[in-house]
Amino acid sequence: MTEGAPLPDMRFAPPNPLRIADRATGLNSVSVRSYNERLLLSLLLENESISRFEIGEKTGLSAQTVSVLVRSLEKEGLVSKGEALKERGRVGPPTVPISLNPEGAYSVGISMGYKHTEVVLIDFVGAVRFHSMLPNDGQSGKSNHPEFLQTINEAIRKLPEGAGGRLAGIGLAFPEAKRDKNLKTDDYQLRQQALQEEIESEIGIPVFVQNDITAAASGESMFGAAKPLSDYLFFYLGAELHSRLILNHQIYHGNSSLSFDVGIRRLETQLHGQDISTDALWDRSSQWPDYGETQKVWEAELVERIRLSFETLTQFVEMNTIVLSSYAPQDICQKICEQLESVAPGSKAMAGIINPSPKAIGAASLPFSSRFMVE
Repeated sequence: MTEGAPLPDMRFAPPNPLRIADRATGLNSVSVRSYNERLLLSLLLENESISRFEIGEKTGLSAQTVSVLVRSLEKEGLVSKGEALKERGRVGPPTVPISLNPEGAYSVGISMGYKHTEVVLIDFVGAVRFHSMLPNDGQSGKSNHPEFLQTINEAIRKLPEGAGGRLAGIGLAFPEAKRDKNLKTDDYQLRQQALQEEIESEIGIPVFVQNDITAAASGESMFGAAKPLSDYLFFYLGAELHSRLILNHQIYHGNSSLSFDVGIRRLETQLHGQDISTDALWDRSSQWPDYGETQKVWEAELVERIRLSFETLTQFVEMNTIVLSSYAPQDICQKICEQLESVAPGSKAMAGIINPSPKAIGAASLPFSSRFMVE
């Protein structure tokens, strides 16, 4: 791409990855190239940057094939080359790192939360270009505020001029049905489907739907603290505490999704009993005040719950890393991680870095993983 020239509309929307074992005949050249392009983009979505040599090592592709793929994706505006680096002691030409082009693709993410619905626009490396919060009506997942679709359109209008053709899609993160006690599972699924169809009909953009905790784990893995990790136990601290197991970059939640009533709503209830204002607990723009002994007791309960889950898991799976994601202030999460490491010897606890809305940003990662990654 010529520097400063506008990017073309994104033609890159290959089919789902094809497995040779699933086909009676061999893959044709178009299918192979489509799969290889996705394979290369998957590596870049999992790494800040990577060299052609490293791509070849990780994929088994020849140097010539890698060069063809890089040139093609660079022409599409999806990847960019960094400055050549001469490594000490290395024979041969300088290494040229390959990375995602932030302006190569964009995505909108929507999270239907406990207190708010959040809408974000992110670029190809996860940087937030737009963020808005809408108050909920008290029923999780229900969109009855008239500004809902207006806010999605507002996010899309924040795309750079001429970049409308590079919008990969809209990700929609929904809570589990059991977290809305007023609805049966079938009714909840119908509501979810109706909202998905409403957005696609009114906005005209494909919508990808995922559980909100799984979406948060995906976002932290693709853009956050967990990016370099392949195996870890993920916790999301919201109104409740939720967990997911990540093995070899795959997210698992078992037959039933567990949640624990030691989340921020527990602290809110305890503070309400003391007539203490809790507005700051749900305000993304402010730090929490010092809630004194009540907060310390809550933190201890939270740490113990995470420790027990980690201890149970490590009886069956060998791992030592915990990732804690939350919209709570970074210093709160960091303090909890430090306490975890002190009570769980040998563990490494990391606070997530996705903000201001891990679930909405995670939702926005769904179109990227669907369109650009291999399974």
